[in-house]
Amino acid sequence: MSDNTKKYKDKTLPETWEPISSVVDALKQTAKNGNISCRMATKIAADLNINPIEVGRTTDFLGINIVKCQLGLFGYKPEKKIITPAQSISAELESAIIDASTNGRLTCKAAWDIAFRLRISKMDVSSACETMGIKIKKCQLGAF
Repeated sequence: MSDNTKKYKDKTLPETWEPISSVVDALKQTAKNGNISCRMATKIAADLNINPIEVGRTTDFLGINIVKCQLGLFGYKPEKKIITPAQSISAELESAIIDASTNGRLTCKAAWDIAFRLRISKMDVSSACETMGIKIKKCQLGAF
């Protein structure tokens, strides 16, 4: 287990936790240069019909970094994040974010659900959150 695991509460591994062999195999086949994109990591979870946090835990276990967050929040070079505040926000999007947020925070899953429901990009949701001062927390993979 890597030292990174200790940083993330949701990915803290119980002593009895063991990686799922199919996840290990998929990550080893997909990761390039010790990295895997958020898109590929979540695809692995969907393909294997498992909770994305299990893929996140296994990336830590294997020492693989998750990069290129689909919300634009981390894993890009040379900047860490690529998201910028939205120039304008539709009333529908603003309302959806407000309704789904708690104490100025929106979960990654809620952001994805809003994007799907409104048929907009995930980055459109995170850009709106930047403008509104809403923090996106609790990554489905446990990266933040």
